Formats: sequence, structure tokens, C-alpha cells
Amino acid sequence: MNIYDITVTKPNGEDYQLSEYRGKAMLIVNTATKCGLRDQFNGLEKMYEDYKDQGLVVLGFPSNQFKQEEATGEEAQEACRMTYGITFPMHDLVKVNGEDAHPLFTYLTSNTKGFLTSGIKWNFTKFLIDQNGNIVSRFSPKDTPESFAKDVQKILAK
Repeated sequence: MNIYDITVTKPNGEDYQLSEYRGKAMLIVNTATKCGLRDQFNGLEKMYEDYKDQGLVVLGFPSNQFKQEEATGEEAQEACRMTYGITFPMHDLVKVNGEDAHPLFTYLTSNTKGFLTSGIKWNFTKFLIDQNGNIVSRFSPKDTPESFAKDVQKILAK
């Protein structure tokens, strides 16, 4: 199995496969609009705007597993659009840990290691995927998009 085999769901319930982004770099983020780290939405949107024409797509996956998100994916998407001006693709609510974790996050966490364990510790854990679907880096919730812009630039230069 690779990342392109995974099916994800838009807030409106429409499913699609991540193979739609084959050939693009992806930054996958578990988000939460009520989290103390929510100001990172601004940096994520700026990164998307700065690099989307070079082949980067930022993908937001709201999760209420840490009790800091709206009740539905549509409500989370609306909050992101209205409060932060987010234009990058958002998705339906997902679980990022445990038996009910979304297959995408099971794949990402089983192929990377965070601080101490592979599980996701908090909102705004970020995964950078190259144009061939390889996981290049995992960034902690406190790593701001600005702090790893050079990593993104390096991938896009390939």
C-alpha cells in the first residue's frame, strides 16, 4: 500500500483518492479550529499560496480527537474559510489515533516516529510528502510552517 491508495472524504461527504495529487508535494496536517495553535492556519495558508503554483498542496484534516474542533467537517471548513481565509483543501473530521484512526493517519504514523512514540500527540502535526508519495518529514505541532519552509523549497526544487 502507498499513500496514493488511500481514500479521503471532503466535508460534503464526497470521497476521492490521494492519487489525485500524484506528482505534487503534499503537506498533510491534522487541524483544529479551537486549538491554541490555530494561528498556524495563517502560516499554512501563506505556504499554500506561495508554493501551490510550484506543485505544493496543503491538505487539512480536522480532528476533534483532542476536543478542540467543531462538530462536523463542514462546520470546521466554514470556520477555516471565514476566520482564517483558508483556500487549501479541507476534509471531513477524522480520528488520528487509536483503532478508529483514519487509514491515512494510520499509514503516516506507522511510517514515521514522533517524539517518543509514533502516535499523534496534538493538533497541527504535519507530514511532508514528496512528488512520488514518499514521506519526507514529520513536523511537531509546535513547528510552524515558517520554520520548515526550506524543507518544502528543497522538495519543490527536485
